[in-house]
Formats: sequence, structure tokens, C-alpha cells
Amino acid sequence: MNVNEFQEWVKAYYEKRGWSELDIFIRIGFLVEETGEVARAIRSLEIGRDRPDESKRTLSQLKKELTEELGDVLGNLIVIANKYEIPLEDIFRSHRDKLDNRYT
Repeated sequence: MNVNEFQEWVKAYYEKRGWSELDIFIRIGFLVEETGEVARAIRSLEIGRDRPDESKRTLSQLKKELTEELGDVLGNLIVIANKYEIPLEDIFRSHRDKLDNRYT
């Protein structure tokens, strides 16, 4: 699946469930929450979690968790991009150009 297909898939999926209609500030809150979950997944991978109420997980399980959390962040970013009708390709290009111009 290419980036445009994925952006359209996310749009349809979130619209079907009414998730795209949430206020943008609620969406930003979800993005922040999911970003925190990415941080937790990375912490688990890098230094572990020493909690008696959590079972030990394999490297494969920890990477799967990080992959899922990164997907949640990406989904929220796509909903925000869709709200303002910004294609992901434009975001990729703009970011690349910004960095190229800053560091060349």
C-alpha cells in the first residue's frame, strides 16, 4: 500500500466510525496520548520496566507494541492532515525540503 492509499484508507476508516468529526483539540489530545505510549514502548525496549504487575515480554513482543503505537500516532497525524486537506506526500516533501535547505 502506498502513502496515498493509506491516507485514503485512514480517512474512510475514521469517518465510518465518526472519529474524524471530533474537535481538533480533542484529536491533538489523542495525539499527545499516543505519543506518550510510543515513549513508554521505547522505554520498555531500551531500559525495560521493573514492575511486578507487568509480565516480561520478548523483544519481538516489545517491537510489535512499538509498531502498533507508532501506527496510532501516524493515524492521528493523518486525521489532522485530512482535516486540513494536506496530502501526506506534501508533508513528506515539505519536511525533506526544509531539512535539505537548513543543512546544505
